[in-house]
Amino acid sequence: MTRWGTVTTVKAPLGAILDFASWHLELGAHRLYIYLDEEAPETQAVLKAHPRIRVITTDAAYWAKRKGRPEMHQARQGLNARHANNRKPEVDWLAHIDVDEFLLPDTPVAEQLARLPAEALCARLRPVEALAPGDGVAPGETAFKAFHLDQRDRQRAAEACFPTWGRHLSGGFLSHVAGKLFFRPTKGLQIRIHNVRLEGESNPGQVELPGLPLGHFHAADWAHFIAAYRFRLARGSYRAELKPQVRQPGAVNLHDLLRGIEAEGGTPALRAFFDELCVADRGLCDRLQRHGLLRRVPMDLPALRARHFPGINAA
Repeated sequence: MTRWGTVTTVKAPLGAILDFASWHLELGAHRLYIYLDEEAPETQAVLKAHPRIRVITTDAAYWAKRKGRPEMHQARQGLNARHANNRKPEVDWLAHIDVDEFLLPDTPVAEQLARLPAEALCARLRPVEALAPGDGVAPGETAFKAFHLDQRDRQRAAEACFPTWGRHLSGGFLSHVAGKLFFRPTKGLQIRIHNVRLEGESNPGQVELPGLPLGHFHAADWAHFIAAYRFRLARGSYRAELKPQVRQPGAVNLHDLLRGIEAEGGTPALRAFFDELCVADRGLCDRLQRHGLLRRVPMDLPALRARHFPGINAA
């Protein structure tokens, strides 16, 4: 049996971490390597008690052994993933993903990985972006928007599905469309957010995993979006130095787009932007469905959490 796991750097409430862990344990993960980006004794105790979870608190002593704690969280993520890669191998494959990213396999994860060729060091997980609850989904169901790999098809669909803002955003996504990777733990592997390198080669033997999309809860609801907005503008996925998502003349990056929307109309304008792009109302779901870009997934996370962490109540 092919064994697989995840490696994740986390700064989140215990409840969110338990949702992430429960989902992937239910899918059959052999190991979850969770690196706590801040000291959280209760979280560490709960996670450490589970036999399939390895939890590491990245405290001052941890970073002292690694030439100090990097200021940017992206660098910390890469170093923590490298630490997991360099441990005694407990899995055949590791997915370097975030706590708000959930594997959504069409068939068992282990079976898909077992079918990959021996020369494939890594496999690409393409993202689908979660939509906030709306009148286009049934109770207990989460809707996700997908995107076409072909650039022209992607942009045509984005402009049709998101008539106001789709022309500015790749596939109508607020977050990455590059996706993440499963990789085989390998000595000397350099690990970044979206890619790996080995002896100067980027993503050796990379293959696609079309049956294993990555559900990204980048903006699960309006409260989540606006709470993360300032940090993302300054240091996260909306920061100023990132390139425009769309490859066409006059394109602006997400930082400038959002700052312009806010400058013109304040928080109400940002809310209108969010509602068009991120809410699973009936109109958007119908448009996405017509373009083959709607994914509906039952996700009873409270039930899974109760199964894998019985008696643990956490927000």
